[in-house]
Amino acid sequence: MLKEFKDFAMKGNLVDIAVAFVMGAAFNKVVASFTKGIVSPLVGLLFNADFKDLKLVIKDGVANDKGEVVGEVSVLYGEFLTNVIDFIIVAFVMFIIVKSINALKKKEEPAPAAPKGPSQEDLLAEIRDLLKKQ
Repeated sequence: MLKEFKDFAMKGNLVDIAVAFVMGAAFNKVVASFTKGIVSPLVGLLFNADFKDLKLVIKDGVANDKGEVVGEVSVLYGEFLTNVIDFIIVAFVMFIIVKSINALKKKEEPAPAAPKGPSQEDLLAEIRDLLKKQ
């Protein structure tokens, strides 16, 4: 059983998927940092606020003894838009990577070999000629 597990775990595809997963998680952090540190402040300039903190307050909360607002009901659309921007960036980069890999695969594929010998039309013409002689 241990040998079967080792064979399964060491298959090329499984190792490739594991590496891609780790790289994807790291790339997601880079994109989130880019969005939080660069995109959000620039977009926040338009709204004169931190982009991630944008929200639509449906019900105002009250301040407690510590000065914290409790009971507030709000739609956090700034955080949602930040996550949408993260997704779009990741999806676009993945699209570019897949497109590049597919382009490389097309270049690597050898051209189909020309059929050897006479073509189908040549054979049919030869059969026709033989039938005419009889």
